[in-house]
Amino acid sequence: MNYQHQDVQGNVIDLPQGKVVCIGQNYQDHIAEMQSKTAPEALFFIKPSTALCALQSGITIPQQQGAVHNETELAVLIAKPLKNADIATVIDAIWGYSLALDLTLRDVQAQLKQLGRPWEIAKGFDNACPVAGFVAKAQVSDPQQLDFSLRVNGEVRQQANTMLMIRPVYQLISEMSQHFTLLPGDIILTGTPAGVGPLHSGDELQLQLANVLTVNSKVH
Repeated sequence: MNYQHQDVQGNVIDLPQGKVVCIGQNYQDHIAEMQSKTAPEALFFIKPSTALCALQSGITIPQQQGAVHNETELAVLIAKPLKNADIATVIDAIWGYSLALDLTLRDVQAQLKQLGRPWEIAKGFDNACPVAGFVAKAQVSDPQQLDFSLRVNGEVRQQANTMLMIRPVYQLISEMSQHFTLLPGDIILTGTPAGVGPLHSGDELQLQLANVLTVNSKVH
Protein backbone atom coordinates (compact mmCIF):
# COMPACT_ATOMS: atom_id res chain seq x y z
CA MET A 1 0.00 0.00 0.00
CA ASN A 2 1.87 3.06 -1.23
CA TYR A 3 -0.99 5.56 -1.24
CA GLN A 4 -0.25 9.18 -0.31
CA HIS A 5 -2.60 12.13 -0.55
CA GLN A 6 -1.67 14.28 -3.54
CA ASP A 7 -2.89 17.51 -5.07
CA VAL A 8 -3.94 17.74 -8.71
CA GLN A 9 -0.35 18.58 -9.74
CA GLY A 10 0.91 15.37 -8.14
CA ASN A 11 2.51 17.05 -5.13
CA VAL A 12 2.32 15.08 -1.89
CA ILE A 13 0.01 16.59 0.74
CA ASP A 14 1.53 16.43 4.21
CA LEU A 15 -1.33 14.54 5.86
CA PRO A 16 -1.38 10.90 7.03
CA GLN A 17 -3.28 8.13 5.29
CA GLY A 18 -6.49 7.96 7.29
CA LYS A 19 -9.83 6.20 7.22
CA VAL A 20 -12.61 6.86 4.73
CA VAL A 21 -16.00 7.77 6.19
CA CYS A 22 -18.89 7.38 3.77
CA ILE A 23 -22.58 8.11 3.50
CA GLY A 24 -24.95 5.83 1.62
CA GLN A 25 -28.21 6.85 0.00
CA ASN A 26 -27.46 10.56 -0.36
CA TYR A 27 -28.95 10.98 -3.86
CA GLN A 28 -32.62 10.24 -4.43
CA ASP A 29 -32.11 8.82 -7.93
CA HIS A 30 -29.62 6.25 -6.62
CA ILE A 31 -32.02 5.24 -3.86
CA ALA A 32 -34.64 4.65 -6.57
CA GLU A 33 -32.35 2.63 -8.85
CA MET A 34 -31.36 0.38 -5.92
CA GLN A 35 -35.05 -0.01 -4.96
CA SER A 36 -34.23 1.18 -1.45
CA LYS A 37 -36.19 3.36 0.93
CA THR A 38 -35.34 6.86 2.14
CA ALA A 39 -34.75 6.88 5.89
CA PRO A 40 -34.52 9.87 8.25
CA GLU A 41 -31.30 8.56 9.77
CA ALA A 42 -28.06 8.87 7.80
CA LEU A 43 -26.42 5.65 6.63
CA PHE A 44 -22.75 6.02 7.57
CA PHE A 45 -20.05 3.42 7.09
CA ILE A 46 -16.24 3.30 7.08
CA LYS A 47 -13.62 2.01 4.68
CA PRO A 48 -10.20 1.32 6.22
CA SER A 49 -7.08 3.22 5.20
CA THR A 50 -5.94 0.10 3.32
CA ALA A 51 -8.81 0.62 0.85
CA LEU A 52 -7.18 3.80 -0.48
CA CYS A 53 -5.27 3.83 -3.76
CA ALA A 54 -4.42 6.42 -6.41
CA LEU A 55 -7.13 6.55 -9.06
CA GLN A 56 -4.75 7.77 -11.76
CA SER A 57 -2.53 4.70 -11.29
CA GLY A 58 -5.29 2.35 -12.40
CA ILE A 59 -7.83 0.20 -10.61
CA THR A 60 -7.41 -3.42 -9.58
CA ILE A 61 -10.74 -5.16 -9.05
CA PRO A 62 -11.29 -8.46 -7.19
CA GLN A 63 -11.83 -11.57 -9.28
CA GLN A 64 -14.32 -14.41 -8.72
CA GLN A 65 -16.37 -12.36 -6.26
CA GLY A 66 -19.13 -11.25 -8.58
CA ALA A 67 -19.85 -7.80 -9.97
CA VAL A 68 -17.71 -4.83 -8.91
CA HIS A 69 -19.74 -1.64 -9.28
CA ASN A 70 -18.60 1.95 -9.73
CA GLU A 71 -19.97 4.58 -7.35
CA THR A 72 -18.57 8.01 -8.23
CA GLU A 73 -18.49 10.47 -5.34
CA LEU A 74 -17.24 13.89 -4.32
CA ALA A 75 -14.40 13.31 -1.84
CA VAL A 76 -13.42 15.73 0.92
CA LEU A 77 -9.98 15.70 2.58
CA ILE A 78 -9.94 16.63 6.27
CA ALA A 79 -6.96 18.59 7.65
CA LYS A 80 -7.98 19.18 11.29
CA PRO A 81 -9.62 17.04 13.99
CA LEU A 82 -13.41 17.18 14.15
CA LYS A 83 -15.60 16.00 17.03
CA ASN A 84 -19.19 17.20 17.53
CA ALA A 85 -18.29 19.95 15.05
CA ASP A 86 -20.55 22.79 13.95
CA ILE A 87 -20.66 23.95 10.32
CA ALA A 88 -18.07 26.74 10.76
CA THR A 89 -15.62 24.30 12.32
CA VAL A 90 -16.20 21.80 9.50
CA ILE A 91 -15.48 24.41 6.82
CA ASP A 92 -12.26 25.42 8.56
CA ALA A 93 -11.10 21.79 8.77
CA ILE A 94 -11.41 20.97 5.04
CA TRP A 95 -8.21 20.77 2.98
CA GLY A 96 -9.87 20.29 -0.39
CA TYR A 97 -12.00 18.27 -2.77
CA SER A 98 -11.60 15.48 -5.29
CA LEU A 99 -13.44 12.55 -6.85
CA ALA A 100 -13.28 8.96 -5.68
CA LEU A 101 -14.86 5.62 -6.51
CA ASP A 102 -16.64 3.75 -3.74
CA LEU A 103 -16.06 0.35 -5.34
CA THR A 104 -18.65 -2.18 -4.24
CA LEU A 105 -18.84 -5.96 -4.53
CA ARG A 106 -22.53 -5.79 -5.39
CA ASP A 107 -23.33 -9.51 -5.37
CA VAL A 108 -21.52 -9.97 -2.06
CA GLN A 109 -23.32 -6.96 -0.60
CA ALA A 110 -26.72 -8.28 -1.72
CA GLN A 111 -26.08 -11.68 -0.15
CA LEU A 112 -24.99 -10.14 3.14
CA LYS A 113 -28.03 -7.85 3.20
CA GLN A 114 -30.33 -10.85 2.70
CA LEU A 115 -28.71 -12.53 5.70
CA GLY A 116 -29.04 -9.38 7.79
CA ARG A 117 -25.28 -9.17 8.19
CA PRO A 118 -22.92 -6.17 7.97
CA TRP A 119 -21.46 -5.64 4.49
CA GLU A 120 -17.99 -4.21 5.22
CA ILE A 121 -16.27 -6.87 3.10
CA ALA A 122 -18.25 -5.63 0.09
CA LYS A 123 -17.01 -2.07 0.62
CA GLY A 124 -13.72 -2.19 2.52
CA PHE A 125 -11.52 -4.58 0.57
CA ASP A 126 -8.00 -3.53 -0.53
CA ASN A 127 -8.13 -0.86 -3.28
CA ALA A 128 -11.86 -0.32 -2.75
CA CYS A 129 -11.43 3.47 -2.67
CA PRO A 130 -9.47 4.82 -5.66
CA VAL A 131 -9.15 8.60 -5.20
CA ALA A 132 -7.82 11.33 -7.51
CA GLY A 133 -5.63 14.28 -6.58
CA PHE A 134 -7.21 16.96 -4.41
CA VAL A 135 -8.10 20.53 -5.35
CA ALA A 136 -7.49 23.05 -2.56
CA LYS A 137 -10.75 24.34 -1.10
CA ALA A 138 -9.89 27.92 -2.10
CA GLN A 139 -10.35 26.82 -5.73
CA VAL A 140 -13.92 25.64 -5.08
CA SER A 141 -16.29 28.52 -4.46
CA ASP A 142 -19.25 26.32 -3.50
CA PRO A 143 -18.97 22.53 -3.04
CA GLN A 144 -22.76 22.35 -3.32
CA GLN A 145 -22.73 23.56 -6.93
CA LEU A 146 -20.39 21.10 -8.64
CA ASP A 147 -21.09 19.04 -11.74
CA PHE A 148 -19.32 15.70 -11.82
CA SER A 149 -19.35 12.67 -14.07
CA LEU A 150 -17.91 9.27 -14.89
CA ARG A 151 -17.36 8.02 -18.42
CA VAL A 152 -16.67 4.36 -19.05
CA ASN A 153 -15.12 3.61 -22.43
CA GLY A 154 -16.19 7.06 -23.63
CA GLU A 155 -19.86 6.72 -22.62
CA VAL A 156 -21.38 8.71 -19.76
CA ARG A 157 -22.37 6.34 -16.96
CA GLN A 158 -22.86 8.74 -14.04
CA GLN A 159 -23.58 12.47 -14.17
CA ALA A 160 -24.93 14.74 -11.45
CA ASN A 161 -24.54 17.96 -9.52
CA THR A 162 -23.77 18.09 -5.80
CA MET A 163 -26.82 20.35 -5.31
CA LEU A 164 -28.88 17.14 -5.51
CA MET A 165 -27.47 15.71 -2.28
CA ILE A 166 -30.05 14.92 0.38
CA ARG A 167 -27.56 15.91 3.09
CA PRO A 168 -25.24 18.75 1.98
CA VAL A 169 -21.48 18.39 2.38
CA TYR A 170 -20.98 20.48 5.53
CA GLN A 171 -24.06 19.06 7.26
CA LEU A 172 -23.14 15.43 6.65
CA ILE A 173 -19.56 15.97 7.90
CA SER A 174 -20.95 17.67 11.01
CA GLU A 175 -23.27 14.69 11.57
CA MET A 176 -20.43 12.22 11.00
CA SER A 177 -18.38 13.99 13.66
CA GLN A 178 -21.12 13.27 16.20
CA HIS A 179 -20.44 9.55 15.78
CA PHE A 180 -16.79 9.30 14.71
CA THR A 181 -13.88 11.58 15.54
CA LEU A 182 -12.50 12.72 12.20
CA LEU A 183 -8.74 13.15 12.06
CA PRO A 184 -6.29 14.89 9.72
CA GLY A 185 -5.87 12.73 6.63
CA ASP A 186 -9.37 11.24 6.78
CA ILE A 187 -11.42 11.35 3.59
CA ILE A 188 -15.19 11.85 3.46
CA LEU A 189 -17.21 10.32 0.62
CA THR A 190 -20.46 12.17 0.08
CA GLY A 191 -22.66 9.66 -1.74
CA THR A 192 -23.22 8.53 -5.32
CA PRO A 193 -25.92 9.41 -7.85
CA ALA A 194 -27.69 6.97 -10.18
CA GLY A 195 -25.70 5.11 -12.78
CA VAL A 196 -23.85 2.48 -10.77
CA GLY A 197 -22.84 -0.56 -12.78
CA PRO A 198 -20.23 -3.27 -13.27
CA LEU A 199 -16.63 -2.56 -14.18
CA HIS A 200 -14.52 -4.97 -16.21
CA SER A 201 -10.81 -5.43 -16.83
CA GLY A 202 -9.72 -3.18 -19.67
CA ASP A 203 -12.38 -0.49 -19.09
CA GLU A 204 -11.14 3.05 -19.69
CA LEU A 205 -12.46 5.59 -17.18
CA GLN A 206 -12.62 9.36 -17.18
CA LEU A 207 -13.83 11.30 -14.15
CA GLN A 208 -14.60 15.02 -14.32
CA LEU A 209 -15.25 17.46 -11.47
CA ALA A 210 -16.59 20.78 -12.78
CA ASN A 211 -13.70 22.67 -14.40
CA VAL A 212 -11.17 21.87 -11.67
CA LEU A 213 -10.33 18.18 -12.16
CA THR A 214 -10.14 15.62 -14.94
CA VAL A 215 -8.58 12.24 -14.30
CA ASN A 216 -8.19 9.20 -16.55
CA SER A 217 -7.79 5.68 -15.28
CA LYS A 218 -8.02 2.05 -16.40
CA VAL A 219 -9.36 -1.11 -14.83
CA HIS A 220 -6.74 -3.86 -14.60
